[in-house]
Amino acid sequence: MIKKLSILALAAIFLSSCTTTDPYTGQQKVSNTAGGAVLGAALGAVGGAVVGGGGRSSRNAALIGAGIGALAGGAIGNYMDQQEAELRAQLQGTGISVTRVGDRIILNMPSNITFATDQYAVMPQFYPTLNSVAIVLNKFNRTLVDINGHTDSTGSLQHNQQLSQNRADSVANYLYGQGLDQRRVSSVGFGPSQPIASNATPDGRAQNRRVEIQIAPITQG
Repeated sequence: MIKKLSILALAAIFLSSCTTTDPYTGQQKVSNTAGGAVLGAALGAVGGAVVGGGGRSSRNAALIGAGIGALAGGAIGNYMDQQEAELRAQLQGTGISVTRVGDRIILNMPSNITFATDQYAVMPQFYPTLNSVAIVLNKFNRTLVDINGHTDSTGSLQHNQQLSQNRADSVANYLYGQGLDQRRVSSVGFGPSQPIASNATPDGRAQNRRVEIQIAPITQG
């Protein structure tokens, strides 16, 4: 299991002021440079570098060395297009949103359909949905998978940081049980540092409580 290190909390606090924009605005399939999305990608890389899964470059190298071919050129977009289409088909009506950001795919799993309040065990009724995610991730194995936990700002920072990490780990561990290669995965908790909506309203706080799965192609670079 990938463990949380205190440096993640420090990095999240330091960078939280940069996150002021909803990363899910804008049209589908158009590269979105909104602050939240950029910060999520940056912190995901930092987090991966200090936890067991390694950063994206080290995971790339390990998987390529293990014989999983890298994607390049036009093959990247085509591969991610196919994966996006299958994810949309599998996840229609589940409550999970599928967003395309350049060559990445982001799955947004609201906590109200994934976990009980203030808990991190995946709810049994959500198992079939995660099974569907696993089917696609296993089929399209030439991708890296960053599983990121997020909370609202209610409660202490320490509690929210731990809860977000535990939730990310719970989703990762479930997917491992469905055959997902752990070498592809980083799971990191960011607590309340990356809101996608205002924490001043119940609806905004509900949007901020989520687990995101970011899927990126394995490349040589």
